[in-house]
Amino acid sequence: MTNEALQQLLTSWNPNLEFTDENNAYLNVTVNAEDLHQFMLQLKENTETSFDYLFCLTGMDWGKELGVIYHLESTTHRHTLVVRVKTSDRENPNFDTVSNIWYTADFHEREAYDFFGIKFNNHPNMKRLFLTEEWEGFPMRKDYVDDVNMVIK
Repeated sequence: MTNEALQQLLTSWNPNLEFTDENNAYLNVTVNAEDLHQFMLQLKENTETSFDYLFCLTGMDWGKELGVIYHLESTTHRHTLVVRVKTSDRENPNFDTVSNIWYTADFHEREAYDFFGIKFNNHPNMKRLFLTEEWEGFPMRKDYVDDVNMVIK
């Protein structure tokens, strides 16, 4: 499926999607946080899309917003998609887990929590992955300061 055809299909599912042109091979779409889980489930289960492979999940700090970027591929149809979700709530950023859709999300979501403080609702084991439980703060955030451990940006 071409990016144009994929965009038309996804817009028919949810007219509130925001598409961006990143000048690359992947179609980029931003979904509202409250629609994330259902949208992702539909991406996997719909036979026209069949996104059966989550090959990357990345936490992001865009300054005013925190979010997650998901890279998906259909091994059946050989098309890819980048899905973004954002929140301006830096005090309590959270999104629904997709680990019950793609098992590979389990550790990726824990990593996003560990380094960005993004929590995933209904995650089976939402705890730090790399840093100790005593660690204060989230070192990949742009506003993170740690004079003790000398994290320099």
